[in-house]
Amino acid sequence: MKFRNLFFALPLLSLSSTVFAAPSNVKTFESEGQKVRYEEIVDTGNDVVWGFDFLPDGRMIATTRGGQFLVIDLKTKIIAKIKGAPEVFSQGQGGLLDVRVHPDGKWIYYTYSEPKGHQATTALARAVLSGNELTQTQKLFSAEAPNMNDIHFGSRIEFDKKGHVFISVGERNKREQVQDLSYHLGKIIRLNEDGSVPKDNPFVNKAGAKPEIWNYGLRNPQGLAMDPVSGELYEAEMGPRGGDEINLMKPGANYGWPIITYGREYHGPKIGEGTEKPGVTNPVAYWVPSISPSALGFYNGNAFPKWKGNAFLATLSGSHLRRLVMENGKVTKQEELLKDIGLRFRNVRQGPDGHLYVSTDDGLISKLSPAG
Repeated sequence: MKFRNLFFALPLLSLSSTVFAAPSNVKTFESEGQKVRYEEIVDTGNDVVWGFDFLPDGRMIATTRGGQFLVIDLKTKIIAKIKGAPEVFSQGQGGLLDVRVHPDGKWIYYTYSEPKGHQATTALARAVLSGNELTQTQKLFSAEAPNMNDIHFGSRIEFDKKGHVFISVGERNKREQVQDLSYHLGKIIRLNEDGSVPKDNPFVNKAGAKPEIWNYGLRNPQGLAMDPVSGELYEAEMGPRGGDEINLMKPGANYGWPIITYGREYHGPKIGEGTEKPGVTNPVAYWVPSISPSALGFYNGNAFPKWKGNAFLATLSGSHLRRLVMENGKVTKQEELLKDIGLRFRNVRQGPDGHLYVSTDDGLISKLSPAG
């Protein structure tokens, strides 16, 4: 048994509980001639740390899939439990999912699997963090249509700094609804930051279409990130047996699922019509076999000059952090990092200190910083 699992065998008992967690694994490695230190800095317990972001004062706010918000002081390693989490559908892949701090620092945006009787769907809300409580909560979006499946909620959040918020919605194993614009499933959603529909969304004036849809043809999009230099939005999604993809998000574009894919059914047969078709946008990159990308982030800091402009994927079945060199919208080089640790990496994000942070499915939050 790992020490960190033994240490957290007892539950956190109250909303004011705090925990001190010492790092249990430190290693160094080289990438592009840079010496990198990997350090496990906080152990939140055994639950999936699905999302995290940074508050204006440098603390981290994180979600656990079981339904808990945490605020973490990365210097003292103190973890505070936060009141105000929504009721979540915490079965299968569902639960409390992504969390993002609005660029102006006021609102906390989050996605979750919203229970609808015996069914569930992907929802977006925002709230204000006041002390150790989320207040002034507003539900902004709820995907149509809910169903009883417990997979493929998608659910990353991104801002464009132009007054819009994007969220990814998985297809919930309802393939027939992905190419149908009267459903939100298998789509990227674009909203004004208050939850209203932008007037220039591509399907606003299309009869029968959901006006919130930005583009469609996606399976389980768990990565969504804006390139800070180009301002272009990229998405990463899990295929079935192979067919994981990164796509450049364009308004109104169709990315093909389930008609066009590089993946196969888990039991072997082909899916759809092939890998290309007129009117379908091809991926920037794809992987066969699968690596299961769960998050996508861009690095634009100064701590690692050779990584500047690179994209990073947190992978689940791949059990590594994948570095992607991007040139003119194409992936020209890839590197697998941290593969020897053997963890399922759930999220990746650059911190305000210019270091790179990752979370895992067993509750760890770790940091990559310059070594030496």
